[in-house]
Amino acid sequence: MQDDAVRNASNEDAGRRTPAWTRDHAAGIERSEDTVAPIIYPPEAPVDSDLHIWDTWFLRERDNSLAEIDGYRVIFALTSSSELLPGKRHDVATIRYFYSRDGKEWETGGPVFDVDEKGPLGSRQWAGCALYDRGEVFSYYTASGRRGEEELTYTQRLAVGHGGAIETDENGLRIEGPWTHEVLLEPDGEYYETEAQSRGMIYTFRDPWFFEDDGTTYLLFEANTPVSEGSDACGGDPAQQEFNGSVGIAESPTGDPTEFELRAPLLDAVCVNQELERPHVVRRDGRYYLFISSHDHTFAPGLDGYDALYGFVADSLRGEYEPLNGSGLVLTNPSNAPFQAYSWLAFDHGNELLATSFFNYFEFGRPSLDEVAVLPEAEQLRRFGGTLAPTVRLKLDGNHTRIVGTLEHGHLPLPNEKLPEPWWGRGERLPDEGEY
Repeated sequence: MQDDAVRNASNEDAGRRTPAWTRDHAAGIERSEDTVAPIIYPPEAPVDSDLHIWDTWFLRERDNSLAEIDGYRVIFALTSSSELLPGKRHDVATIRYFYSRDGKEWETGGPVFDVDEKGPLGSRQWAGCALYDRGEVFSYYTASGRRGEEELTYTQRLAVGHGGAIETDENGLRIEGPWTHEVLLEPDGEYYETEAQSRGMIYTFRDPWFFEDDGTTYLLFEANTPVSEGSDACGGDPAQQEFNGSVGIAESPTGDPTEFELRAPLLDAVCVNQELERPHVVRRDGRYYLFISSHDHTFAPGLDGYDALYGFVADSLRGEYEPLNGSGLVLTNPSNAPFQAYSWLAFDHGNELLATSFFNYFEFGRPSLDEVAVLPEAEQLRRFGGTLAPTVRLKLDGNHTRIVGTLEHGHLPLPNEKLPEPWWGRGERLPDEGEY
């Protein structure tokens, strides 16, 4: 599909062709009872009524396991004031942390970073990940825009704040600095498209995700593959060429979690999809499961997809990824509530995978999120969940997945925590979509 110059890597990646999510794969995307989550209803109380909460991630150890600090587990999230119209929240996004002893009831810990002359970087911070290593917190994030800019820009760089420490006492848990902020990576224009090269939808270089594999340290991220004008990619169709998402990867040559070098992408979706958001990997039974979130509107012309969690599997981290369930679709919303959840994060739990997300728009069945803007402002606020969504339970069988139930809003169980029997594993049938 792409030029050989684009699809073939160089240097240490010479001879490797980037696996692709193809149009043939994506043409098979279709809702089924294995992939459609139940309708979400508002919880009795949100995590914090003063905040909009969306993209979330959890504090992990270097071996990728969930961190537990003196009996607490910790999550991070993008936040804004709940008085702000939901569509404006990305313009002022602030990373906050939350902590819990049972993984169900969460306390707000406050902003992760103090805003001072040294950081954080960017005019606002978008999603990332968090590492707890030998008592130090490394908070990776997307530095969006530039500090002090008068008008918002969409420059994106992968950054980290490190040097944070965690303290606990009878009053709870605190994450405190001082922090050192550094830009880790910027797009190079060869493997990953720069903002200047972008000629379609907004370019992407964001969502860093730390991953350790057999002693080698990596950072995954969302990006775009450069496709030059006049390329024969997508049959030479310039409209399709604007949709050029990829899953990027960088490697630390020393294992230092603040030092990375760009490598050729793990996966590209040229001619298929423009945004492969929040990429992350679950290693299980010697196989590597790569997950991303994407929107219905970021699929290329001629393809129909959903706001959904998509997944791929390979026999090694740098292997030949194939889409799960044939098309890549793993988990999506019902057709009568197509935007009820987004930004899923999958993690291993015994013989299941669990997927967390945030509660997006409910009682909203229109075909495009753009139509939220036609609602009265009070309705925009009312219909935005802005809190943690129910955790979805997934069975994984080789190249296939199926939904087997849900947990409560925001439930983040520890690996040894026993889960209840799946709710339709007791002989109950999965409801038809219209019955949710």
